[in-house]
Amino acid sequence: PKGSCLESVKIAIDTGYRHIDGAFVYYNEHEVGQAIREKIAEGRIKREDIFYCGKLWNTCHPPELVRPTLEKTLKILQLDYVDLYIIELPMAFKPGDAIYPKDENGKFIYHETDLCATWEAMEACKDAGLAKSIGVSNFNRRQLEMILNKPGLKYKPVSNQVECHPYFTQPKLLEFCRQHDIVIVGYSPLGTSRDETWVNVSSPPLLKDPVLNAIGKKYNKTAAQVALRFSIQRGVVVIPKSFNPQRIRENFQIFDFSLTEKEMKEIEALNKNVRYVELLM
Repeated sequence: PKGSCLESVKIAIDTGYRHIDGAFVYYNEHEVGQAIREKIAEGRIKREDIFYCGKLWNTCHPPELVRPTLEKTLKILQLDYVDLYIIELPMAFKPGDAIYPKDENGKFIYHETDLCATWEAMEACKDAGLAKSIGVSNFNRRQLEMILNKPGLKYKPVSNQVECHPYFTQPKLLEFCRQHDIVIVGYSPLGTSRDETWVNVSSPPLLKDPVLNAIGKKYNKTAAQVALRFSIQRGVVVIPKSFNPQRIRENFQIFDFSLTEKEMKEIEALNKNVRYVELLM
């Protein structure tokens, strides 16, 4: 609903959140930008306190579209720069006005893409001061290596945003990224909503897990707080999503306890290689 994103971001900033994960395809960057500007006007924060991540959508991979797409995002946000700009997916859709271009049979229309050329256009955005840092999302090791081994590479990706939580711990990718100083940003760190249009609803809900709940009981914390704490203790950045003011505050209250090595191992053992967001496209 209109305005709910605006309110949620304002509550989050008041709670202490400073990292805001956005995207052009969420259709709410105008509200996010407004929330940030209102909080700056109130004197609660300065622009440099906020770490805003924007994303390059699949229809905008051709190098000549990268900067105009970022400029459009900045115009919607009414900000001068983003702190991080990332390639949202390593595959491209046909460029044009349709966000999800499909043919007459309802099949996605893909587009031949050169990730290295797209990356060079991302580098140019950083050089122009439109993005402080650049990164990727949903990239596997092979796709990361394509960028890292690119002749004439100017800036390597600082981050790779992927699904990551106790049921999908990504140990190999995490280790590879660590070796290359690439930060893993974990989306769906609490599992996800049960929206069958984009989620594998046959998979078990993470927050009902008995191990997470038992550990939570010990610390007087929720399963969600334990799951978030687990991720940050292993060096994964978390971006939990919520529009519920109480949960927004609750998700932030994970810095007053820490998990033991034994508990970390117990949670690691929950890994089922379950991907909630299957990215069927």
